[in-house]
Amino acid sequence: MTTTSGGRPADDRATEQINSGATDPGDTPTAEVPSTAAAGGSDGGRSASSAPGGAPRDRKASALMIAGLTALGLGIAVATIPVPYVVESPGPTYNTLGESQGHPVIKVSGHETYPAAGNLDLTTVYVDGGPNGPVSILGAFSSWLDRTKSVYPEELIYPTGTSREEAQEQSSVAMTTSQENAIASALNELKIPYGQKLQAVDLSPGAAAEGRIEPDDVLVSINGTPITSLAVIQADLAAGNGAPVEVVVERDGQQLTQTMTPKDNGEGRFILGVVLKALFTFPFDVQISLDKVGGPSAGMMFALGIIDTVTPGDLTGGVHVAGTGTITPDGQVGPIGGIGQKMVGAQKAGATLFLAPAENCDEVVGHVPDGLQVVKVENLAGARAAVELAGSGKDTSALPTCTNN
Repeated sequence: MTTTSGGRPADDRATEQINSGATDPGDTPTAEVPSTAAAGGSDGGRSASSAPGGAPRDRKASALMIAGLTALGLGIAVATIPVPYVVESPGPTYNTLGESQGHPVIKVSGHETYPAAGNLDLTTVYVDGGPNGPVSILGAFSSWLDRTKSVYPEELIYPTGTSREEAQEQSSVAMTTSQENAIASALNELKIPYGQKLQAVDLSPGAAAEGRIEPDDVLVSINGTPITSLAVIQADLAAGNGAPVEVVVERDGQQLTQTMTPKDNGEGRFILGVVLKALFTFPFDVQISLDKVGGPSAGMMFALGIIDTVTPGDLTGGVHVAGTGTITPDGQVGPIGGIGQKMVGAQKAGATLFLAPAENCDEVVGHVPDGLQVVKVENLAGARAAVELAGSGKDTSALPTCTNN
C-alpha cells in the first residue's frame, strides 16, 4: 500500500531560520565618532570616516558578511534543487479488525459476524518524489544514509510524464480491485460460493483476439466450458497447446461465437492477449473503508480480516500480526514494493509476526527488524494457517521463512 506525506521538506524550515537570523548590512554598527568632531572641533586633520576602526574596516566586514550570506544562500539553493528520485519510507499500519476515522475497516452485512479481537495489520509506505512532489538533493542524500528508507530512480516507480492525478487514480483503482479480490479469495477459502464473470477491458497489440473480442465483451465459455475464472481459460489454452479455440462472448445482450488461434507469449505459454477484469456477485455485502491509502498490496490482509470477521473465535489469539501482499480471487499472494519499509513500520507498531510474499524474499533477507518473525507465504491458505498456529500459542519456529525453505 502507498501514502503521500504532506509535510514541508526540512529544507524549507532551514531557509526560514536563515532568513529570520540574517543581519541587514545597513544595520552594521559604525565606529563611534569623537565628541570633538561631533562638535565641529579639530581631530588633527583626520576625518571621522578615516579613523582607525572606522568605515573602511566596516565596509570590509560588511563585504565579508555579504559574501558569507551569498555563499550560504547558494549552498541552500543547490541543496534544494529537485532530483529525479523517489524516496520510500515507513508508513503507518492499519488494523483490518479495527476502525479508521470512527468506522470499521471491514463491515459485513447479510451474514453472521463475530467480534474479532487482536491485530491483523496492513502496512503502508510513504512515497515522496515523482508526481507527489520533488525530492531535493539534500533529501535524497539523507535518505541514502537512512537504512529505513529506499531511494529509486523515478522512472522505476512511475512512467515518464505521470501526473499526480493519474497516479492517484491508478492507486485508487488498484485499491478497489484488491478489495474485490480479497472478498472473493476469502469466500473461496471458506468454501462460500459466489458468482464471477470476466469482462474484456483492453487488448494487447497484435493480440490473437484482435477483431474478435472487444472491450466490454463478457466471456461466457471457451471450447464449451463455462468461464467461471481466469484459471478456466488458462487451463484450456495450456491443454490445447496453441490449437484454435472457440470463445463465446456476450455483447450488447447477444451471444457470439468467435474462433481464434492463441499466440505464444515468448515464454512457452499460449494467450489470447485480452486484458480482463472480474465482475463479482457476492452472497452478502462487505464494505472496506480506509481513506488516503491506495494500491493493491493490502489484499491479503483484507482477506484475513474478512475471514476472522465471519468465523467464530479470534484468528490471532492475541498475537500482533502484520503483513502485506496482493491477492488474486483464487487466493494467490503476489509481490509488492517497499517491503523493507513495511517491516520497519510493522515492528514499530508492535507486531511480532509478519506475513511476507514469497516473491519478495530477496528483499526480506538481511533486512528483518529485531523482534519480528517473518513468515513466507504463497497463498491465502498458507497465511491463514500461519496466523492460526501463532494464535494457538504453539511453536512457530517451523513456519516457512525466506531462508529455511
